[in-house]
Amino acid sequence: TDRSRARGRLTRRPPGALPTRAARMAATVTVEPAGRCLWDEPVRIAVRGLAPGQPVTLRASLRDEKGALFRAHARYRADATGQLDLERAPALGGSFAGLEPMGLLWALEPEKPLWRFLKRDVQAPFAVQLEVLDGHEPEAGRLLGRAVHERPVRAGRVRATLFLPPGPGPFPGVIDIFGVGGGLLEYRASLLASHGFATLALAYYDFDDLPTRLDSIHLDYFEEAVSYMLQHAQVKGPGIGLLGISLGADICLSMASFLKNISATVSINGSGLSGSTDIRYKQTCLPRLGYDPRRIKVAFSGLLDIVDVRNDVVGGCEDPSMIPIDKAQGPILFIVGLDDHNWRSEFYAQLASDRLQAHGKEKPQIISYPGAGHNIEPPYFPLCPASLHKLVDKPVLWGGEPRAHSKAQVDAWKQILTFFCKHLGGTQKRASPKL
Repeated sequence: TDRSRARGRLTRRPPGALPTRAARMAATVTVEPAGRCLWDEPVRIAVRGLAPGQPVTLRASLRDEKGALFRAHARYRADATGQLDLERAPALGGSFAGLEPMGLLWALEPEKPLWRFLKRDVQAPFAVQLEVLDGHEPEAGRLLGRAVHERPVRAGRVRATLFLPPGPGPFPGVIDIFGVGGGLLEYRASLLASHGFATLALAYYDFDDLPTRLDSIHLDYFEEAVSYMLQHAQVKGPGIGLLGISLGADICLSMASFLKNISATVSINGSGLSGSTDIRYKQTCLPRLGYDPRRIKVAFSGLLDIVDVRNDVVGGCEDPSMIPIDKAQGPILFIVGLDDHNWRSEFYAQLASDRLQAHGKEKPQIISYPGAGHNIEPPYFPLCPASLHKLVDKPVLWGGEPRAHSKAQVDAWKQILTFFCKHLGGTQKRASPKL
């Protein structure tokens, strides 16, 4: 049941109504679907009870798990009936402009500089506060209405958390791996589970009793994760899918190259190389490519640009640090941000394609997005253009232009789901995941 606070007490709302504290205010903010929904679901935001043609400002805000404030605002004008529907009304300025129904989410910016929007405790929802203010001044306008919209993801915490779709199963399985930040990030896995995939959010360092530093990558640990998935009664074989971003993508490409029972792999801005750490499996060691700190540039903003910091690839696609993806049994999808400033993802994806074709394999699917940076997240996550890099221990540029990056995230997520459905046998039925 939807609930909201009105006049200081908890009240029930009829089905379809949205939680709002507008009892003494002139306008009503509504969000559909009402109640909680998952972060990658689009919502419809509207305001009624305004004067015809009234100028207003819509403001969105939320606090993350560490209390950091994220805010966005946009200026609008009500229609002739005193209503405002963000699916039909273009923003006249603010954090964004034009027809952007989800702009108040993807345009959220941290009040604290260089702070990345992340979700670690997926049992607790994010609560986005939506406010409508009179006029076009986001700080000075009189508050007309307010609503609170929760966007949850659900799970528990272990070295790896398995999210299962509801129902009897078994379900196609996916292992989800993040980058050099370490720890356990579960939000993407929980969203995948809501689309019908049994998804394992896998930590590999700096979590629980795992190593606190990443000196080398040993694939036997990841092989155990594959075995766990395939032995689980709710995971259907004979193979599983892999999804990774950045270093996590390179781990996934390595798993696909050395391990058995990998049916499909998605690399989001991976490099296809053993970059800053050795990659080991049994008697095989891929030496690290390494980097030269003298190649770090300082951008006009004063932030570091590390896009060219890696050492040059020698010997093209046969460089000894190259992951031998020609040994992979299943197809690979490369998602590429053309404004990636972590490294040159477009060049590396082409290098991987060259290697596959040089060894008689089919050309892989590469989907490139102009204006998209390094951290391509699920839909409507706000862009993080710069933040602290764990390896260099300084703030660096990640790249990306907010509008283009947001649109890339929506399309990339659809492409990933379609790819896994095709090669793992999923159905994309939407439901709430469970542990």
